[in-house]
Amino acid sequence: MTESYTRSRNLLANAEMPDPQACIFVDTSAFIALRDSKDINHRRAKDFLEEIKKKRILLVATNFVFDEVYTYFCRFHKVAVEMGEYIRNSPGVIAYYRITADDENRAWEIAKSYRDKTFSFTDCTSFAICERLGILDVFAFDEHFKQYGKFNVLP
Repeated sequence: MTESYTRSRNLLANAEMPDPQACIFVDTSAFIALRDSKDINHRRAKDFLEEIKKKRILLVATNFVFDEVYTYFCRFHKVAVEMGEYIRNSPGVIAYYRITADDENRAWEIAKSYRDKTFSFTDCTSFAICERLGILDVFAFDEHFKQYGKFNVLP
């Protein structure tokens, strides 16, 4: 790994958050729909991504979402790596954040509080980081974001 690569990755991971109104958090379900042409939401996801690109809206993803996407596609190694590279290495398109210890603690509180929901821990970390960063818009096809009730679920 080159020094410049390491430096740019650290800058991206630790970058100041741009205006949350100009960002959209991307859930695992959206990444899957974008890549899997057999997914019921594939066309909607592709169309929405094109709209986002035209408007130059920054997408936000986390290391927990990366983990879910890679795991989902890992039986197709080439696709899993392609998706991982896209999520982790698309500066100016996707801001890649690591979940902090505080985010994890908040996620655990969320998980314990919603007894009637089947939120995954990754969902809870996504809720926590969106709250911390002030992001209200989420690109997702996962019903859990609607159930949580604090975000505008797009498209």
